[in-house]
Amino acid sequence: MQADVRRTRTRPSFTEQARRAQIIAAAIDTIAEHGYPKASFARIAERAGLSSTGLISYHFKARKNLDWAIVEEVLGRLSNHMHAAMDGADDPQRALVAYIEGLIGFMKVDPHALQAMMSIFLHGGFEYGAQEEREATSGIADILRRGQAEGVFRDFDIRVMATAIQRALDGIPLAQVTNPDIDLDTWSRELVELFTLATRRHDREIG
Repeated sequence: MQADVRRTRTRPSFTEQARRAQIIAAAIDTIAEHGYPKASFARIAERAGLSSTGLISYHFKARKNLDWAIVEEVLGRLSNHMHAAMDGADDPQRALVAYIEGLIGFMKVDPHALQAMMSIFLHGGFEYGAQEEREATSGIADILRRGQAEGVFRDFDIRVMATAIQRALDGIPLAQVTNPDIDLDTWSRELVELFTLATRRHDREIG
């Protein structure tokens, strides 16, 4: 019983959870706007309307703790969005299109999220290894594998194609750094056509 009491007391209160969420949201916007190197605790605190950077340090003991909290938050938002976007995509061709359109759609409704996460990644804010790479491409790889099994897609190397699709999508937040006003609808349309042509069997028509 004593252990249960101690566990209960160490859980963040609703106020603490709200404060953490406020800091994470401000950090995402600050990193997206200024870039990771210039997203100081002072700038994040100002964006969050906090009186002191000490409030950030209280909730996140080190910068890496805040970085990882941001990554978890962004991945959670993205997961929820993609589940909704993929709902009803009941065949591999539709799933491929829904995956591409869904991920780009996330950039439209939550424009700073992936920009912030990509900036953290590029500046070494979190480790990215073989396991993370497998997880990043597993969703699209599953779609491609199913498409080949059902005879919808041509014979190609799953790893190569999954990596090409995922990296094409991952590159959009980087392109937005130099051109913030890029037309995401155009990117979505072009990538759908590109990878539909790249994956379809030669004896099948698009549509």
